[in-house]
Amino acid sequence: MDVVTVADPRSKGDVEPLVRLAKGDMAAVDALIIARMQSQVPVIPLLADHLVSAGGKRLRPLLTLAAARAAGATGDIAAAVKLAAAVEFIHTATLLHDDVVDGSNLRRGKTAAHLIWGAPSSVLVGDFLFARAFELMVETGQMRALGILARASSVIAEGEVLQLTRAHDLNLDQETYLRIISAKTAELFAAAAESGAVGAGAGEKAIQALRAYGLNLGLAFQLADDALDYGGVSEDLGKNAGDDFREGKVTMPLLLAAARTRGREDAFWERTINKGQRTEDDFRRARELVVGTGAVSATLDTAHQYADAAKAALRDLPANEWRDALEQLADFAVSRAA
Repeated sequence: MDVVTVADPRSKGDVEPLVRLAKGDMAAVDALIIARMQSQVPVIPLLADHLVSAGGKRLRPLLTLAAARAAGATGDIAAAVKLAAAVEFIHTATLLHDDVVDGSNLRRGKTAAHLIWGAPSSVLVGDFLFARAFELMVETGQMRALGILARASSVIAEGEVLQLTRAHDLNLDQETYLRIISAKTAELFAAAAESGAVGAGAGEKAIQALRAYGLNLGLAFQLADDALDYGGVSEDLGKNAGDDFREGKVTMPLLLAAARTRGREDAFWERTINKGQRTEDDFRRARELVVGTGAVSATLDTAHQYADAAKAALRDLPANEWRDALEQLADFAVSRAA
């Protein structure tokens, strides 16, 4: 299958500066994650490790640590380390649940856990990781941070349910779609950054700036993923390219393409999305329409707007290498799809 790319002259960004800066702190987070996912029930660490060890940049815990440092924390940041581990457990739990709900075959480039251990085990291990996350939050003694992450967990669940109820709805408006991805994806980015700042004892101005950064970063990140599903390959995604279409998910590129081909391709969209009658050849056709109508480029334009808003939020923070790395992360979030 041909890979479609979209030329983009804007900054490509890089996650590596942040990875290098946070190397020591992330080592502590990784060790804590391994320790806290252990259990006397053998399937729990086996299943959890299947997903946790699959790698990835672990952007959300990185964001928690970077927020603490960017807000001025020096030396030991034990509270932020525990909050970062909690954020990764929340994220991993939601992935386990999502893959069962969506019937996904791949996650982070590996066979989805529910296909190996079954859906019940995946759901219950997800619940175990949620519980571990809350144990870590309580241990920090940071009640405000606990409230932030607890609220984020409920908002994520609300977003999942809203998406489920509108999953195959071509009448979904962009405002509602942005509300869904704000809840499902961006809220945890926002909470990760906000809780890191709170855990570091930052001032209110810095806390709010980092929450705004995280929220806009999360929206940019998800919109770039939406574009990648039609303009990327499996290696970029950690899942199969085209999975959103195969699962009948209505994302921004598809919404834009359906609107731009109205009157010409209504029967195609009605059959493949509303009625759920799809073949692999249909994905090839959908990809041609999504890319050909400029829907991928338009989605990336919106993603860049949110990335720019994320970088603007950082102006309220002191100038330092951590702030610079967060700016580069915002560019990286959207350049993956370019």
